[in-house]
This record gives sequence, C-alpha cells and structure tokens, in this order.
Amino acid sequence: MSLFRTLARLASVAAVAATFSGGAFAEEPVKAGFLYIGPTGDHGWTYSHDVGRKAVEAKFGDKVKTTFVENVPETADAERVIRDLATKGHKVIFATSFGYMNAMDKVAKQFPKTVFMHATGYKTSKNLGIYDVRTYEGAYMLGVVAGKMSKSGKLGVVGSIAIPEVVRNINAFTIGARSVNPKATTKVIWVNAWFDPGKEREAAMTLISQGADVLMQNTDSPAVVQAAQEKGVYAFGWDSDMSKFGGKAQLAASVLNWGVIYNEQVEKVMKGEWKTTDIWYGVKDGAVNIEAFGPATPADVKKLAEERRDALKAGKLHPFTGPLKDNTGKELVATGKTMADADLRKMSVYVEGVEGSIPK
Repeated sequence: MSLFRTLARLASVAAVAATFSGGAFAEEPVKAGFLYIGPTGDHGWTYSHDVGRKAVEAKFGDKVKTTFVENVPETADAERVIRDLATKGHKVIFATSFGYMNAMDKVAKQFPKTVFMHATGYKTSKNLGIYDVRTYEGAYMLGVVAGKMSKSGKLGVVGSIAIPEVVRNINAFTIGARSVNPKATTKVIWVNAWFDPGKEREAAMTLISQGADVLMQNTDSPAVVQAAQEKGVYAFGWDSDMSKFGGKAQLAASVLNWGVIYNEQVEKVMKGEWKTTDIWYGVKDGAVNIEAFGPATPADVKKLAEERRDALKAGKLHPFTGPLKDNTGKELVATGKTMADADLRKMSVYVEGVEGSIPK
C-alpha cells in the first residue's frame, strides 16, 4: 500500500472517531423525571421541588435531561405517569408527594434497571429509595418567631392532610412558640388538600376571626399570607419566600433546598453508584433554612431565630427533646431524651399547646 493511500485511510478512521466522540454517537444524557402534586407556580411545595430540578440542570448541563409532569393526582393517574416516564427511558424518577408511594412501589418492581426515589414515604426496595427534608426544623424556627410576635398568644395553622409529616410540623411550630411563650396555643383548621387556594384562604380567615394573630400553613399556595396581609396579622412563607404576596405580613420564611438531594442522587445514578437510600436532610445539610425576614420582624427576634438555627445546625438543639407531653397531659418524651426518627415519622398525636384532636 502506497504512503498516500495509508495516510488517506488513517485520516478517514480519525474522522469516524471524531464523529463517534462529538457527534451523533456521543454519550446520551441521563434522563431524570419528576412527578409533581401541584403546579410549578404554586410558590410552595411543588415550586421548591422545581427549583431543585433546575439546580440539577445548572450543575450537570447537557449531561442530563430533566422532565416534569405537574398536577398529577394521588390516584391511578400517578401509576400511569410513573410508568410512562420509565417506559420513555428515564434512568431516575422522583415522585414528590406521599400519596404516590404505592404506585411508585408497584412500577419499580416492573422496571428493575430504573432508579425510583419517593419523597416523604417509607417503602424501599433494591431500586426504590426514599428522601425527605426535615421541614419540622423550619416549622420550629418559625414557631420561635411566632411566639415572640404574637400579642394574643393565639396561633393558627392551616393544615393540609392529617399525615405524620404535617402533624409533626404543627407540633414543632407549637414547641418553638412555647419555648419563648409558654402560654402560646395553636388552633388548626384542616383543608384536606395540598393545594386549594380558596379553602386555604377561608381557613385563614376563620382562624383570624377566632383571634389568631400569627398564622402558619402546611399548604402550598400563598393564600394564607395574602389573607394575613389583608387582615393586618402576621404569617410565614412556607417552603419558599412568599413575601411578594404579603410583604407586611410575612415575618420570615422556611425555605427548602431540594437541590442538595437531587444533585447528589442524580450524580450517583450517572456514575452507576446509586444504592437504596433513606435520606432525611435538615438544617445541617443545607436543605432547610429560615430566610426572608420581613420588615415587621425586630432585629432581636431575627437574631434569636438565627441562634436557634445555628444550634440546630450544630446538633445542640432538637425540637423534640423532653420533657414533652401530648395535649392530653400524657408524657410523650421524657426529660433529657430525644424522640427517635422512627417515632417522628409516625407521629399521630398533638403536643401540649395544640388544641383539639387530629382527624381520623
């Protein structure tokens, strides 16, 4: 073979190699799917998860392709959407609401090579992991502010659905308030929905009419903050900063950073290092923080809340450390003891200071 023909052949091989490495045969991006209970514009739970999804895109660029489906009800529709994402080649699927658990567990068995991650649940398997943020730490910090700012000592919470996660947040909020005002009490109105601005507003208005002058919500819209602004009482951003909906009313916000979890888990999937996981990140992990203090919040109250945050971060403070009683007077946590995560996850009683009983 002549030198000319040899060189030409080598050049052709190099061209093909370049095509494989930089063209149509380049490595495909990892596909990550997200299932949302509400709209991305709810400014609450779903909004915060979508901020986390965008953090994945920002970190990994063209190495990842994300997809989300919003407003998926916790019904058979969830199973259909999860299966559809798996069928379309998503390597990891995140389901972001408690009611998706059984559907995700079922589909995970049918797609053993896909990684499934369920938020706030408790079922795991070889390719199904669970993850959560310690939202109760945010609720506790808001409670400290509420206890300092309430003139009546009457606090109100607009509750979504009576599952342990929400009961835990209501309790932590009350514990935080009573740590600075032992006479503070909390009244809860349940709307039986995660996102229903009309019902959330109605519940807020009812609590205000009953004397509550500081409100917290475990629902997803800014309706409670808007109602508080209208009636001249205080409220908090929940899951995100909601001050643009009530700048005079918002005392602070409990802000979630799901990106800490999503970036970590997507990277493990990309590297082939993912294993069944049970994540529950909090203040010390950068997953929850108290932010966006409003103009009505005095400097000393802000300082106190930040001191409590720093204590949580350092592991020197846990909201559910005894002595704690339930609201019937029964001992819940003994003096010097701290409630274990396993018990926190199945919390089904109100602590002292919360009025009424939990709906069945």
